Amino acid sequence: VHLVESGGGSVQSGGSLRLSCAASGYTYSSYCMGWFRQAPGKEREGVATIDSDGSTYYADSVKGRFTISQDNAKNTLYLQMNSLKPEDTAMYYCAAGLRFCYVNEYGSPIDYGMDYWGKGTLVTISS
Repeated sequence: VHLVESGGGSVQSGGSLRLSCAASGYTYSSYCMGWFRQAPGKEREGVATIDSDGSTYYADSVKGRFTISQDNAKNTLYLQMNSLKPEDTAMYYCAAGLRFCYVNEYGSPIDYGMDYWGKGTLVTISS
């Protein structure tokens, strides 16, 4: 399984970006795919995940601003990010797992069960 992210960049606060993750070698009927991020000096956190049934899960910090989607015909995962804030600055990673999506006690996505990872794309938001 090979995951390649793109779409990162630098934008001002309030702006938008769309991240893409091209997946290859991944043809499982049941899966979880998602986006995770890691800011400098912080632990990696779940941003948004989507399972093979189309159910989506979001971190509270991005609800209402970010939208995860997938194009199965193109084997591509997307993350539309609107109303970006400086605190969204991080390296964003695409990940895939062979099981359903796991969430923590708050309903936010976690990386348990994510078996494959991309190398990341950098998002920088200036105030």
